[in-house]
Amino acid sequence: MQDDGIPALKGWSEAELDAAFAALRSELEKDDVFVALRGSPKSSEEIEEFRLRWLGRKQGRLKAISDAWLKAAPADAKKPLGQRFNTLKALIEARLESAAGSGMAAIALDAEAIDITLPGRRRKLGAEHPLIRTQHEIVGIFQRMGYSVGVGPEVETDYYNFESLNFPPGHPARDTQDTLVVAGQERKPLRERLLMRTHTSPVQIRTMERQAPPVRIVIPGKVHRNDAADATHSPIFHQVEGLCVDVGITFADLKGTLDHAMKELFGSSVRTRFFPSFFPFTEPSADVQISCPFCGGAGCRKCKQSGWIELLGCGMVDPAVFGFVQQKQPGYDPEKISGFAFGMGVDRIAMMKYGIGEIGLLYSGDLRFLEQFA
Repeated sequence: MQDDGIPALKGWSEAELDAAFAALRSELEKDDVFVALRGSPKSSEEIEEFRLRWLGRKQGRLKAISDAWLKAAPADAKKPLGQRFNTLKALIEARLESAAGSGMAAIALDAEAIDITLPGRRRKLGAEHPLIRTQHEIVGIFQRMGYSVGVGPEVETDYYNFESLNFPPGHPARDTQDTLVVAGQERKPLRERLLMRTHTSPVQIRTMERQAPPVRIVIPGKVHRNDAADATHSPIFHQVEGLCVDVGITFADLKGTLDHAMKELFGSSVRTRFFPSFFPFTEPSADVQISCPFCGGAGCRKCKQSGWIELLGCGMVDPAVFGFVQQKQPGYDPEKISGFAFGMGVDRIAMMKYGIGEIGLLYSGDLRFLEQFA
């Protein structure tokens, strides 16, 4: 017998292996629990101790024996040794299964049965994170207007994130969407290089490539930009974008859609106004402001005394974007169809709705902060 209690093998012949495993079988049959499992009830604690003593993955007797003997065994002895080992292990498992099937487990657990007269343990109900709640609210507004919901990958190619959206290589507008690029792709063509998407607009392109017009889709999701974190900026944030493409879509349709959405989100008294802007993928483009829902347009700290809050960007889809889509979906002929797109930051809207002054709180995971919204 070795110092650690594992029987020492005198050799590796068939006869010597038979003798070694016969000794183990004899040791097993002297185990009180193994004997009792033939018919006499045992407590669940005793049965579990027996199982761990022989079959435990870390300190079980068979595990220790297997490690000691198999490591030392020559190559030609490993197979007969393993066969005998598996036979012994199967014997133990069969005895445990037989005990469970005969109802002994139920007998052993009688003392641990649930007392149904005791009061139950009430589970604490969770609540939506303010970001998710705001995102669902925005998406729900557009779903009620007949929009479907689209999703797409957060790791995108340069083609879908920039080029197909009319951001050609070297375009200065790329600087405003500096992003996190996946390393080790220098040998790939630029359009195939992977990056973390800077907006959910690539899903618009992917949707149009799969689906002929008409399209009405709203796209919520997480986006990434290489921005320094401060009170109002984060390298990770959330967007909801929308796309509507059909025959005869006009800027008036865009204005009516967004005006209705803002009234649904902030109240029927809210007004909207549009200012010229620039986005590479829309022409014409506009920034949208809403009258301050907190002061009714009179001027307050939240609207910086102006009575208006800039909330999102929008515009008519640039024909050049349809040109990229036509390579896979001929139905997007800019001579026959038109469309509009818009996008808004969920984080900014959540901060405004709930009076949050620091964007980092939304990502801190601090329960003291989050419990306020339960």
